[in-house]
Amino acid sequence: MHLPFVKMHGLGNDFVVIDAYRRDVRLNSAQVRFLADRRFGIGCDQVLLVEKPTQNGVDFRYRIFNADGGEVEQCGNGARCFARFVRDEGLTTKDTIVVETASGVITLYVEANGEVRVNMGAPRFEPQQIPFTADAEADKYPLEVGGEPLAIGAVSMGNPHAVLRVEDIATAEVERLGPLLESHPRFPHRVNVGFMQIVDRRHIRLRVFERGAGETLACGTGACAAVAVGRRWGELDDTVRVDLPGGSLTIHWDGGNQPLWMTGPATRVFQGEIEL
Repeated sequence: MHLPFVKMHGLGNDFVVIDAYRRDVRLNSAQVRFLADRRFGIGCDQVLLVEKPTQNGVDFRYRIFNADGGEVEQCGNGARCFARFVRDEGLTTKDTIVVETASGVITLYVEANGEVRVNMGAPRFEPQQIPFTADAEADKYPLEVGGEPLAIGAVSMGNPHAVLRVEDIATAEVERLGPLLESHPRFPHRVNVGFMQIVDRRHIRLRVFERGAGETLACGTGACAAVAVGRRWGELDDTVRVDLPGGSLTIHWDGGNQPLWMTGPATRVFQGEIEL
């Protein structure tokens, strides 16, 4: 099978995007791993499939596969690239795009400057909804990792996140603690891990170790999770600039059951065709 694709990225978090809207495309986990392989395939953090919706009132269905071949629920940087893709490919001319994902329906807004604003939905802190094993919901949870006691925040942004505050992301032990937290038994579906440095109430720096992908240059849901947790801790304002290794996102949250809003760029790199 000769498969057309487009390579895209959101702040360096990179994607292979495939049009499964106009043609029938079904990928198994081995094919996803091949596409994501940076030596033998195309290379990416995630593979995105653009499909026809399965429910009324929705423009598209959007599926996300991590580099390890597993399907996941949500990806903020991927959502922005998705919006840019469907407009570039002529699949829609809308500035407001309603998209079905595995974690629910999200709405994407293409701004006049080309950036994409995404309604990421409300954060979910209840342990069973993350999912996370805990006796009761709390702002912080003690967690033993590699024999070391840590305190984390836990939240779902459609996918599970653990947030750990650090003094300096440059010296944070991402390579050591990331895999240990990702596969911690209290997160039965594994977890994305954010290492957050608070600069001031409107500015944080963040590194994210993504479930099934390792550390990435940017993570949209990770940025939302960090701001949600920081707000819950009373240490951040409602609008926060999040500096990631690949660039910056703006996250806004009014708190409570209100949705988080993420604004940032989406970049088309190249297109091609690969044989599967």
